Formats: sequence, structure tokens, C-alpha cells
Amino acid sequence: MSKVLVVGGAGYIGSHMVKMLGQQGCSVTTLDDLSSGHRDAVVCGDFVQGDMGDRAVLDTLLSQGFDAVMHFASFIQVGESVQEPAKYYQNNVTHTLTLLDAMRAHGVARFIFSSTAATFGEPQYSPIDERHPQQPINPYGRTKLMVEQVLADYEKAYGLSSVCLRYFNAAGADPEGQLGERHEPETHLIPLVLQAASGRRPHIGVFGRDYDTPDGTCVRDYIHIQDLCSAHWLALQSLVGGASSQAYNLGNGQGFSVQEVIDTAQQVTGRPIAVVNGPRRAGDPARLIADSRLVREKLGWQPRYAKLSTIVEHAWRWEMRHTDSQLVTFNGI
Repeated sequence: MSKVLVVGGAGYIGSHMVKMLGQQGCSVTTLDDLSSGHRDAVVCGDFVQGDMGDRAVLDTLLSQGFDAVMHFASFIQVGESVQEPAKYYQNNVTHTLTLLDAMRAHGVARFIFSSTAATFGEPQYSPIDERHPQQPINPYGRTKLMVEQVLADYEKAYGLSSVCLRYFNAAGADPEGQLGERHEPETHLIPLVLQAASGRRPHIGVFGRDYDTPDGTCVRDYIHIQDLCSAHWLALQSLVGGASSQAYNLGNGQGFSVQEVIDTAQQVTGRPIAVVNGPRRAGDPARLIADSRLVREKLGWQPRYAKLSTIVEHAWRWEMRHTDSQLVTFNGI
């Protein structure tokens, strides 16, 4: 049984990971400052409220002995990173360095890092494999790439083994309906579309209909949150088994357009979704699709929930469970 510290385990991805680790029989401790996470999303293990940049908190925790650390406690909004880069460099880089140095001090030598497709910048080809040049175009992507580079240096100098998982678009919700996506503010397409379906927002905005794609809207690779967590579990097992450090692109390997997401949401919910068209947003590539052959080959990972309709169905189940009854009529659902 592995003993795992999950940093940022009260957030969207982290909370699903904590639940999976518990189901796998691991001893789990969550560290989260609850700046964006939710205490009630941590459904198993121990919980400590604190900041990963607080060395005293880390020393107290890590002195208990852990087999590995999983790190989900990054700021993730691209637009905000452009407006407030200091916030992103301090949390995503400086505080991560504090965490890594505390791990070194306490002999914890396995680390799994939530990275991002934003490290690649504008795609030079698609699908994107691990050999694609990493040229991030915003502070968010740069902070993630910096940590990847730090981890490569820390392995050579200190023997700290790591797996970096570069997410494309995490989506969906716990199939059992216990957990889901609760960002404030929400910026991800699928929950925004479903909030328009439930009545929590008046419409969904579509930014650009003149891209070089089959229907003119952007195409993205959506990976179910459960499949994403299963890749983390396999990464943990690989490190515990003595594997060397690696970075993997993590996606379904297929793309769905913004319009396909809207159409699928209307089919799943049985409700009309109002759409307001707008101009393209700066920095939005036409396609972002992962080539995930390496993680499939090396870790034996296979997505279980690859269909867009399944991803949307699970997210809709969560949306309906948590929609404020004062804001929307459920029509018997």
C-alpha cells in the first residue's frame, strides 16, 4: 500500500484522484489551502488545510513519511496569467520549488506533476506528440514548462523521479455522481454549455466560426476526468516499480469541435442551448489534439470513457445535482 500526499486534492482533478487512490487502498493525505478547492470534495483520507509554499507546514507533513507526492495545486487560467503573471510565477514555480526542496529534505523521491498542453504553444502539427517543440505563448504555459525543466535537473542532481502528464482538456465528472467540476469562475467549455442548458447562464458564447475545421469552430481533445486519474495511478505504479522519469501527453487522441460539444449537449440534455457568436479570441489555435501513443505503450493506459456523449452525460448528471433549484426549474428531472 502506497502512502501518497496529494497537493491540491480539494480541486477538480485532485479530488477525483484522492477518491481513486482511496479505492486502490492507498493511504492518502490531502494538502489544500481551499482558495479554489472544496473541503467536501475530499471524500477519503486525511485533510490538512495549508499552503504548499509554507515550508513549516510541508516539514510537518512530510516528516510523517510518504512514498510519493502528486501535485495539482497550480493556478490554471491562461487569461489571468497574462494579466497577473507574478501570481502564476510565485505559485506555480516558486511554491513548487519549496515543495520539491521539502521533499528532498524528507527523503521523498517520487513526484507526479500536472502539466499541460499549453507548454507546446501554437501547434506546428497535429496530433501533438512528445517530440513537438515546447514554445509556450503565455505565462501559464511557461510556468508549467519551467517546472518540467526543474524536474529534469532535480532527477540528475538529486535522484528525484517524476512523471509529468501534459493534459489537453480534462472534462466530465465522477461516473458515480459524487464529484464534479466546480470552478469559480468557470472557464471550461463543457460545464459552460451545460450551465446554459440548465438555465444557470443565458447562453454559451462561440468565439470564431471561420477556423479551418469541418464546421468552422475550434477542435479540442477532451479526456474524461476518470481516464486522466487512471493515468496518474499508472504513473504512480511505474515510479514505485522503479521506472525512470518521463513526460507524457494525455488525451483521447481525437478532437471534437465547439459545435459538436453544443450539439451533443443538446442531445444528452434534451434542452435547447442558446448560442451567441463572437469573434475569434487571440491565441486560440484551430486544433489541439494529443498523440497519446507513448503513454499507452509505456504505461498501458487506455481511456475507458472516450465518447463525447459519455463525458457530457456524466457532467450533466453533476450539473443537475448541483444546480440551484431557485435559479432553474427541473421539469421533473
